[in-house]
Amino acid sequence: MRTLAKVTSWLLGSLMAITAGVTVVNTEIVASVNAESLVQASQYKNGRFFNTHVFEQPGLMKTLEIFKRYFTEPAKDKVPLKAVPVEQVSRAQLEALPDSDLHFIKLGHSSILLKVYGEYWLLDPVFSQRASPFSFLGPKRFHQTPIALDELPEIDKVLISHNHYDHLDKASIKKLIAKTKQFLVPLGVEADLQKWGVSSEKIIRFDWWQELKTESALIAFTPSQHFSGRGIGDSNSTLWGSWVIKTSAGSLYFSGDSGYFDGFKQIGEKYGPFDIALIETGAYDNDWADIHMTPEQSVQAHLDVRGQVMVPVHNGTFDLAFHSWYEPLERVTAAARQSGAVLLTPVFGQQIALGSLQQQLQQNARWWRKLMPENYFTGHQQMASPEL
Repeated sequence: MRTLAKVTSWLLGSLMAITAGVTVVNTEIVASVNAESLVQASQYKNGRFFNTHVFEQPGLMKTLEIFKRYFTEPAKDKVPLKAVPVEQVSRAQLEALPDSDLHFIKLGHSSILLKVYGEYWLLDPVFSQRASPFSFLGPKRFHQTPIALDELPEIDKVLISHNHYDHLDKASIKKLIAKTKQFLVPLGVEADLQKWGVSSEKIIRFDWWQELKTESALIAFTPSQHFSGRGIGDSNSTLWGSWVIKTSAGSLYFSGDSGYFDGFKQIGEKYGPFDIALIETGAYDNDWADIHMTPEQSVQAHLDVRGQVMVPVHNGTFDLAFHSWYEPLERVTAAARQSGAVLLTPVFGQQIALGSLQQQLQQNARWWRKLMPENYFTGHQQMASPEL
């Protein structure tokens, strides 16, 4: 009996220690929110934001089932076996880009660098090695960024779509504070930025359909179908969404993360057409079909917002789902061909100017194919060559 009592005491003590440890860690990573400042928000009720379409949230059992899949489901081609091509970008190259055009550079995943009439803007900048609250655990990037964060010029605006770790990177934000004039964020996200050292004067927060007019652009925060959260118990305590950028040199739509919904058509009707639509294409699965689109749905979303050229993002950098790393790019290529959509798949670091978009399209390459296993093409005769 004494032995049983000792074992029981040890187990209870260990459980209490683990619980205390999790609580301490969660306190550090959970989203900071000023609930009183959100009561007038259009999508806020009972302390939580909500989507326009109600869908079932995964309960405990469903979450455990998904968690189990990560340990039991066979992994296939989850990480590139060869180096992902990256074109290095220097500060001098950025400064040499004409101020009279709208330029964009894919930095990785959903991180985009824009040059808008001489101003530098960042969309969802993630420069850390992992999309995680921990430096030693979580999805690790496949490639380095084309330019180091410290080498970036002064940033006029940082735009954030939502607070998930692959879109809102604490370490990157803290390093950007000294060189950034403004941070444009969804409602509620401002509290974390302030906690990390960003002064409130630098932050502009947005509800859905809210606009900001500058000398060079119209910026609007538009809906998406997703969710938010950084720790246990803070789910949907901050807003999520997408961004519209309209300038006289051209227009751009950035989807953030989203499941497919009729909001894309509403955005297209109000703000379209767009020269470039940066559309989430990756990290999808049947177990979370309401919050991440399949590549085929991504193409339809591009058409719905009245995009002229689609650039698939949210792929090629982190392993965030069960599909192979290259599957989103293969499927979106086939879907675009079938629907007649124009697809541009630039290498990370490639400098794209709207003024020379047609030339870029003529030179467009399916860079990922040279990194794919040769046996893939044997089983896919319609795409029999990695050069196609």
